[in-house]
Amino acid sequence: MDCSYENAAALKGYKYICGIDEAGRGPLAGPVCAAAVILPPDFDIENLDDSKKLSEKKRELLYDVITEKALAWSVAMATHKEIDEINILQATFLAMKRAVEGLSLPADYAIVDGNRMPPLDIDGETVVKGDSKCPSVAAASILAKVTRDRFMYELDKKLPEYAFVKHKGYGTALHYERIAQYGVSEYHRLTFLKTLKEHINDKK
Repeated sequence: MDCSYENAAALKGYKYICGIDEAGRGPLAGPVCAAAVILPPDFDIENLDDSKKLSEKKRELLYDVITEKALAWSVAMATHKEIDEINILQATFLAMKRAVEGLSLPADYAIVDGNRMPPLDIDGETVVKGDSKCPSVAAASILAKVTRDRFMYELDKKLPEYAFVKHKGYGTALHYERIAQYGVSEYHRLTFLKTLKEHINDKK
């Protein structure tokens, strides 16, 4: 993975270029999490890659390396309630905006994973599969994923009956079984469960 996107932005005169990615757009429960990371030009982080391609153990190790070596980093969330209120796309944009605003250095350019640009107050671009192409975006994907997983682990301690530790809130067969058994929790995204009865009936 090279730094061609980051380097191209630097050649245009941008100083603090942040990579942005999210985790948790698809689950039935919990927040959507976004991260923004500004890496130094001479960074050296081995095995940096799209978080989905890494084991949980490698993500945890890289989380510590990234947070230590990054010039600045920030992670932010939009809650399940905000997702229900403004829809998942807008909630994802909100989490991304919060992440950028939380950086300790003033980012002046953003490289965002995907093909939709959030309404940021800085210049930027989108890159499809940016978490496999841009180191700063890959770093952001790891921070977002690890942070959200940690949140779901804590939620599992509070609501063990839903087995969040096993599925992280995604719509697995186990998750649907637990919802059918225990009902919808206060952390579920109601707008994601409109077809819940149909799904459960299909499983019977």
